[in-house]
Amino acid sequence: MGEEFGPSGDALVFVYNADSGVFNALADAAHKIFSPRTYACNLCALTHTAVGMRVEWKRFLEGLDRPPEFLHADELEARYGVTGVPLPALFRREGARLSVLAGADAINACGTLDELKRLVLDVSR
Repeated sequence: MGEEFGPSGDALVFVYNADSGVFNALADAAHKIFSPRTYACNLCALTHTAVGMRVEWKRFLEGLDRPPEFLHADELEARYGVTGVPLPALFRREGARLSVLAGADAINACGTLDELKRLVLDVSR
């Protein structure tokens, strides 16, 4: 099962609509730079630059009452056996159980990092 967070193993699990791996990371970075409007993962587009996580997003995550966990699409199935959920998505993990807090439609509707932060706060209470 993956790493447990907090005394009860609760966490917010952010899942990107991208696969893991060095090649995929390089391709994603290039896509963000050269064709940002067609980038497939709004979660990543809002929270990361081509070189890493935005400082504003990192500070926001540090203030949440549940620790974050970040997964790529292929890691979601490998770690939790979850398939068929449109990505990106935000899950709540309680022990070994995941439940969707915000699906792809809600995350993709966010046009700014501030809108994404409001969404995360609203659904994670």
